[in-house]
Amino acid sequence: MLAVWLQALQILIGIFHIFMWYFILVLYMGQIKGTFGIYEPITYRTGCTLWGIVFIISGVFLIRVAKHPSQRLVVLALITNIFCVITAFIAVVLTVIELSKFHSVSYKNYGQAKLGREVSRVLLFSYPLELALAFTYSIFGCIDLVSVYLSPARREMLMSRTHALGGREAR
Repeated sequence: MLAVWLQALQILIGIFHIFMWYFILVLYMGQIKGTFGIYEPITYRTGCTLWGIVFIISGVFLIRVAKHPSQRLVVLALITNIFCVITAFIAVVLTVIELSKFHSVSYKNYGQAKLGREVSRVLLFSYPLELALAFTYSIFGCIDLVSVYLSPARREMLMSRTHALGGREAR
């Protein structure tokens, strides 16, 4: 039951990121071009918070694996979780780059730029949570695949081959 709650948490993190993308979109679209220009951070230009779609898809696959386990679904969930780990890591790097630089903007856009940077700071706390969840599920997905591959029937078959060859390992 705890696994389903954690999978739902992964989906909620993805939905949170989508809502933050919409908020940032509305925030930065309302800027007025001033003397020092407008503030467009790298996370805004790359659509970094929109990558929450990957978290949602991964969470859906994990819930499907929990309800209807099969080797194919476990592999798909593992692939999407590995993609989540990569996505979350890239998002952390881009957000740190954004927060480490701040160029002057027009005084008319300063409030929007400041609020946008605060949103990035909030997102910076949620990315490691998503990274930890996806990495944990990736590890357990690998363990699940190995346990399916080395099921008792398969182990028995390998042992019988070993005994048939006179104690040597089957190749």
